[in-house]
Amino acid sequence: MAELHSAPEDLVLVGHVSGAFGLQGWVKIRPYSMNADALLDAPLYWLELPAGAGKGMREVKRLSSKIHGEDVVARLSDVPDRTAAEALKGSVVKISRALFPVLPEGEFYWVDLLGLLVENLQGEQLGVVRGMMDNGAQSILRVAAADIAEDDLIKHERLIPFVDHFVKEVDQQAKRIVVDWGSDF
Repeated sequence: MAELHSAPEDLVLVGHVSGAFGLQGWVKIRPYSMNADALLDAPLYWLELPAGAGKGMREVKRLSSKIHGEDVVARLSDVPDRTAAEALKGSVVKISRALFPVLPEGEFYWVDLLGLLVENLQGEQLGVVRGMMDNGAQSILRVAAADIAEDDLIKHERLIPFVDHFVKEVDQQAKRIVVDWGSDF
C-alpha cells in the first residue's frame, strides 16, 4: 500500500475492516451506513490502520467489491493474500466525499446534513444537526445546540425522524433544514 502524503480534506468515515474474506486477500468492511454505494463505487479508499499496526493513513485502490450479507467485501491493491488482509483488521475506511455517487434529487448523504441549522415552521431555531442515526424504520436527525459538549449531547438532543411528515425543506445552499416540530418536543 502506498503511503498517502496528503489526504483529501473531504474524507468521510464510511466503515471499518472487520476481517479477511477468503484466501485471496479480500477484506470484509462493515459499513457505517445502510447505503454502501460509496464503498462499492469509489476507486480509492483511505485506510487508517489501528494503533500498533502502522502509522498514518494509506491510500489503496479498490479493485473489486460486492455486498456480502451486512458487509462489503473488497479486493484492494497491494493486499495479495489472507495474511495481508488480516493485518488490516480494525482499520478505519474513509472515502473522499467527491467520490460518492451522485444521488437523485431530494436524497442526501448523512454527512451532508451534519452542521445544518434546524428551525421549525414558526422560525424557532432548534439547534444544528449533530449526528444521524437509524432505528431500522427511518433515519433520525440528532439536533442540539452547537455548543453542547459531545458527552452531554444525549441529555440535550432532539431526535427528529427524517421523514417527509416532519422534514419540510432541506436547503443545503442556505445550510438549513425546516421541520414541523415544536420547540417543546
